[in-house]
Formats: sequence, structure tokens, C-alpha cells
Amino acid sequence: MDLLAGFGTVLTPTNLLWIAVGAFLGTAVGVLPGLGSAMAVALLLPLTFTLEPISALTMFAGIYFGGLFGDSIAGILMNTPGNSTAIASSFEGHQMALSGRAPQALATAAIGAFLGGMIATVLVVFFAPSMADLATSFGPAEYFALALFAFVAISTVVADSVIRGLAALAIGLALSVVGIDQSTGTARFTFGIPALFDGISVVVITVALLAVGEVLHVASNVGRPDDKKLIPAKGRPWLSGAEFRAALPAWLRGTGFGVPFGIIPAGGAEVPTFLAYGTERKLDARRPEPMFGKGSIQGVAGPEAAGNATAGTAMGALLALGLPTSATAALLLAAFQQYGMQPGPLLFERSGDVVWALLASLFVAMIILLILNLPFAPMWAMLLRVPKEYLYAGISVFAAFGVYAAGASTVDLAVMIAIGVIGFVMRRYDVPLAPVLIALILGPLAEYSLRDAMANSSNNAAVLVSSPITIALYLILIAGVVWNAYRRVQEKNVLAALEAAQDR
Repeated sequence: MDLLAGFGTVLTPTNLLWIAVGAFLGTAVGVLPGLGSAMAVALLLPLTFTLEPISALTMFAGIYFGGLFGDSIAGILMNTPGNSTAIASSFEGHQMALSGRAPQALATAAIGAFLGGMIATVLVVFFAPSMADLATSFGPAEYFALALFAFVAISTVVADSVIRGLAALAIGLALSVVGIDQSTGTARFTFGIPALFDGISVVVITVALLAVGEVLHVASNVGRPDDKKLIPAKGRPWLSGAEFRAALPAWLRGTGFGVPFGIIPAGGAEVPTFLAYGTERKLDARRPEPMFGKGSIQGVAGPEAAGNATAGTAMGALLALGLPTSATAALLLAAFQQYGMQPGPLLFERSGDVVWALLASLFVAMIILLILNLPFAPMWAMLLRVPKEYLYAGISVFAAFGVYAAGASTVDLAVMIAIGVIGFVMRRYDVPLAPVLIALILGPLAEYSLRDAMANSSNNAAVLVSSPITIALYLILIAGVVWNAYRRVQEKNVLAALEAAQDR
């Protein structure tokens, strides 16, 4: 009944328009290499403050899934994935494009995104309220363990270098403590600037890191040769019966990989998409005529479904636990907070009408995206022809206007430029951005939870591991770190063996 009420709220001309606008903008930004759904949310966040909360959040639902499909268009047609989550599907998708099957590759990606996201969202509808009920047993110690779990997982498991991941985490935590400490009233890292007493706005930091940092990075590479060519997508934008039957099992297997990873703070859909790709490759090797390397439709279907399934269940973890498991989810959490909503155990009770409207809008957004993407994917690809100097100049102006409109402060513009330079340096030295955003959002939660836990236990540190939930979280975290270390050692051994074989 709650979901039906949510559909009743969403299915109005105004809200449907905003969902369509979000889907359009999310796909358009996602198509452009280096951008993606996180960039779309960051750029549009300051411009939605004049909207009603439900209208704004339903628009973000369209952006959320639209950006993921946009990422794949560039990967399939140019072999330049818009985001790391689209790398796995680009391997076989680009081979399909080279063999003249670009429309079928795009259709496979669109339908896979629809099925994976739809199945995951159905699961969220059924299980998110139960997760929220379970989370009511969380106290300060449990929330601190959850935040610590997210910090360590995203900075050590996802990042190629543990040192770079921890450095990004430290940057995010440093930015999160700027301002007046609510507990003591002490100014921290404000340098005597009154405009910083309230801290640095999440909008300023995200726009600076994602937009300004990317603009500076692209500007630093202007003039370098770029041999990527756009492959035209001409032909039928749908799948034949045989192609659909070949892709269906891969879509379902990919969804199976993506669903559980949505609730794990692993930084996004990179892990499940590559697991889905690897599984399809092993299965393909057993076939009489292996197709991997020549344009396997299963190699596109599995990763695409996995990526959107991860995005779907990540929304459930965000709403029920207040836990962002990716950079885009962290930005959505910031968007919720801007409208006075605090995702977590009490969200379904305090803002149930908005939450169920948001969940209903996810279903509507995926249907709209399927309608937009199946016939019009080649049109989106035309955005790849826009000269970079015009495109990124426009992004710079849009970012500056957005930041100034949000706070009407010239100090915010100066801070945006300074943090944008940091974002540029991070890109130059391959320091990941996701840990910064996760630390920025969860840093205050970790700090206040630790303070409360210690204050309630007379500074007895044993309280941090005094419940089954905290013990389970720490054990899972330790197991994940050990597994990651083992995996890295194995990868180094394999690379060393390959190099040794080449030298012979």
C-alpha cells in the first residue's frame, strides 16, 4: 500500500517531467568520458534547491540510473568508458561495434540495465523496511563500526594502492572537520574566516573535486594525440529472438552478482561487473565456438545488469542504513540532507511519504530510460563529437554559477578553486576520489558516534566491540582486508610470471 501511495505521488505530470529531465541529463552527462552520474548529481544539486523535495529527489532518481547507461555508450562506441563501472562491458561491447553490431550492443546494455535495476529495486522495496527495523538496534558503537567499515573497505579494497586510498580518506576527513565543533564550540581549521565557521558545503567540495578537477585535468592534456574514433551506430536498435535468448541468462547472472554488492561499501560496481565479465568469459570458453574477443553479447549483458543491480540495492542501503556504498550514493545522501532528510533507521517513519515516492520514481525512471535509450542511443553518441574546449568551458561556468547560487558567497568560489586544484593533483597521481566523498559524508557520523560511545561508557574502549553487530562488522572487515591482500599478492605473482616468460 505504501508503494502504491508512492506511485500516486509520482505519477503526476510535474513529477514525471522531472524524472524525464533527470534521465535525459543523467544519460547526457554519463556519455561524456570522465564525467558520469556522480558528476551529474554534483552539478545539479545546487540548482534543485528551489524545487519541492519530492520533485528534486525524483529527478535524481532519473540521473542515478541514466548516468550508468551513459557511461556505457562511450565505452561501446569509442572504447572510452565514461566511468570505471562501464569498463567490463566495454571489452566485448566495443568488439561488437567494430563488427558492425553497435546498435545490438547498445540494446543489450539498455535492456540489461533495465532488468538488473528493476530486479534490485523490487528487492529494495521488500527488504529495505526490514533493514531499517534491524538498524534500530544500532547504537553509537555500531554506527562507528559501520563508518569505520566503510572507510577501510573503500580505501583499501577498491583503490589500486592502499597508500593512495588512505591518503584520499585523510583528505576527506580533513575537509569534514572544518568549522565549529558542535560539542565544544571550538573553531577548527577555519583560519579566522567567518564564512568557514559553518564548515565547507558538501556542494562546494563535490563540484570542486568532480567538475573543476576534471576540467583542469582535461585542460592539462589538450594537444595530446587522441586516436579514439567514434563508431557510427546504424541498424536495428533491438535484439533478435536468438540474441535475446543468448543474453537473458547473462543478464540474470549479472543481476545475481550485483545485488549483494550494493550493500557493501566497495566504492561502486567495479567488482561485481568484473566478476560477471569473468564468469561469462569462463562459460564462453566451454562453448563449441567461443565468441569472447570477437564481440560476445553475453560479455555486455552480464556486466551491465550487474552494474545497475548494484546501483539498485545501494539505494536500499542508503535509505535503510544511511550508508553510502559509492561516490554517487554519497552525493545522494548529501542531497537528502539538504532537504532535511536523514537516511537511516527512522527515515521510513519520519519521511515515509517521500521515501516511498522516491522508490516508486526508481521504477518509473527505469521505464523512461528504456524508452529513451533503445531508439535514441545513437543520438546520445553525438555528444561525443562536441569539442572538448567548448564542453569543459561550459562545465566550468555551470559549476561556478551553481556554487555561487547555493551559498551566495565569494569565499565558496575561492574554496572551490582551491579544492579543484587538489582534485586535479589527485587525478594526476591516480588518487581515487570515492574515499574523499565517503569520508566527507560519514566523517561527522563517525566522530560523534565515537564521542557518544566513549562518553556513555566512561571512556571504556571495550564498548566499541561489545555487541554482536560490532564484532560481526569488524570480523567481516578483517576478512575483507586479508582477502584483498592475498588477491594483490596473487596478482603480483601472476604479473611477475608473465614478465619472466616474456624475457625468455
